[in-house]
Amino acid sequence: MSTMPNWLRRQDFNPNGLGLLVNPFYFARRELYRAVRAFAPYLQGRLLDVGCGQKPYQPLFACTEYIGMDVEQSGHPHQAERVDVFYDGRTFPFPAVSFDGVVCNQVLEHVFNPDEFLCEIHRVLKPDGMLLLTVPFVWDEHEQPYDYARYTSFGLRHLLQMHGFRVVSHRKTLSNARILFQLAGLFLYKSSRRLRRTRWSAAIATLVLNAPLNLLGALCWRLLPKSGDFFLDLAALAKKAGDPATCGTLPEEGVDGDDHG
Repeated sequence: MSTMPNWLRRQDFNPNGLGLLVNPFYFARRELYRAVRAFAPYLQGRLLDVGCGQKPYQPLFACTEYIGMDVEQSGHPHQAERVDVFYDGRTFPFPAVSFDGVVCNQVLEHVFNPDEFLCEIHRVLKPDGMLLLTVPFVWDEHEQPYDYARYTSFGLRHLLQMHGFRVVSHRKTLSNARILFQLAGLFLYKSSRRLRRTRWSAAIATLVLNAPLNLLGALCWRLLPKSGDFFLDLAALAKKAGDPATCGTLPEEGVDGDDHG
């Protein structure tokens, strides 16, 4: 396999400075990668990646085993992905208390049965097992028709607590002016789909339409105000707490976590 495709693949999820020129989702992917990297050291041992896709974040985890699972019927093909196990969209094909940690990136918004989904994560986790969960807050409808929800920091905390998890910390990404440049770039990307029918035409469209926005955002975002209430993605680190029999009921006492702007 040649070096260029590998480099472009890295730019998809962990873009460096040159990614400004080739990745229309540069700010979104870069900040999401940083959020996952910040929480990754808290997950060790045997890990399950739910909705793993290409397993782009696997190198961040110092684990003994990393298993990727995905649902066969989704909004995208799996030919280029690294799925170890498929499941039926309801029950994970693993015994209870099988994993020390679960990673779930940008998946929950595609789950129409979040109660069953989180109960399954709770079931396969060992006591005190850790969950790293990321979700979008401001983003377009994608992987249609399998896009069902968006989560605020309060909504996600409540949902996790209701299903037997204690939120340890959460982190908001792009809670600054870069989100405006990213959303403008997303609009240009989706409105120019007809120009992106081949690899080369897509690269040219990104260079002409998205790269200038990326460069402008990278240069001037610090001059503009921040907002902790307006952000792109949310990353949450949560610990399995309580007995699985309480899954689906709200704990008597709420649990606070750390907020990161």
